[in-house]
Amino acid sequence: MEFKRITTDARQMGGVPCLRGLRIPVATVVSLVAEGQTIERILALYPDLEAEHVREALFFAAEAVRERTLPLAAGR
Repeated sequence: MEFKRITTDARQMGGVPCLRGLRIPVATVVSLVAEGQTIERILALYPDLEAEHVREALFFAAEAVRERTLPLAAGR
């Protein structure tokens, strides 16, 4: 997938992936979704964003962890 709304710039936020060149890290948006915030609430908090930014942030996060080993608790 090509990410058109995710940018990285070493001079901005230390190169952390951000939404559309803004100083809004992908991780911030993903965390808000994980906390149960709705897209509407996120857009109210960050009026420069559009719903597609939130969706692309989620796709970006999913791609970032795809097929990688993550430290998970052992199942019972």
